[in-house]
Amino acid sequence: MNKKVEFIHLGVRDYKEVWDLQNDLFQKTVDQKIFNRKIAKKEQVETKNYLIFCEHPHVYTLGKSGNENHLLANKEFLKKKKADFYKINRGGDITYHGPGQIVGYPILDLDHFFTDIHQYLRLLEEGIIKTLREYGIESGRIKGLTGVWLDEKDRQKARKICALGVKSSRWVTMHGFALNVNTNLEYFNHIVPCGIQDKTVTSLEKEMGREIDISEVERKLKKHLTAIFEMEPIDQKTSYDREKRH
Repeated sequence: MNKKVEFIHLGVRDYKEVWDLQNDLFQKTVDQKIFNRKIAKKEQVETKNYLIFCEHPHVYTLGKSGNENHLLANKEFLKKKKADFYKINRGGDITYHGPGQIVGYPILDLDHFFTDIHQYLRLLEEGIIKTLREYGIESGRIKGLTGVWLDEKDRQKARKICALGVKSSRWVTMHGFALNVNTNLEYFNHIVPCGIQDKTVTSLEKEMGREIDISEVERKLKKHLTAIFEMEPIDQKTSYDREKRH
């Protein structure tokens, strides 16, 4: 099994550009798996794994099963806020991405790790929980809901700090998680986050009362995900060359 994972650090990138990159890597992996089944084992090419870290300019995304009415703003308002809107092919409802938020997109062939989407989601959450703990913040899960929450056992105080939404095909994953670090939470006022009406959102900055070094959080998160999934990390340069995709 190939547990090598290519970590791609993109910095701030347009959502559509990274979505295209995800789709490209995802489809190549799926196609390779399909092709491998048609040829002798000794001729098969091992599939690769990737984990993209980035931030996005302001954007709202709606999952395939989401309710468009959970976007509480019209096109004119979005234009004024310099925010884009996309309907995409992940699970889940509507969410927001923006500067100061770490977005992680694992494109993993789970045949190299384990074939269990429930376990996959729980381990992504565990990586976030362990990262937050390094800042003295205890977090957890709410039964029936994805993501990572603070005060998760108190219905009145529970607030989400990290959202999850994924897609998988032939045990290959795409999309992922969004951890609020120094995120402008005002942008969440214009949606029903993840379709959940009775919960609020928060950020590491809000909980700590100070701005947090986002690159430091990314390093800690990478460390924990690497350990939890038993990955063998391979680092890419900060900018991922577009020509590599052709």
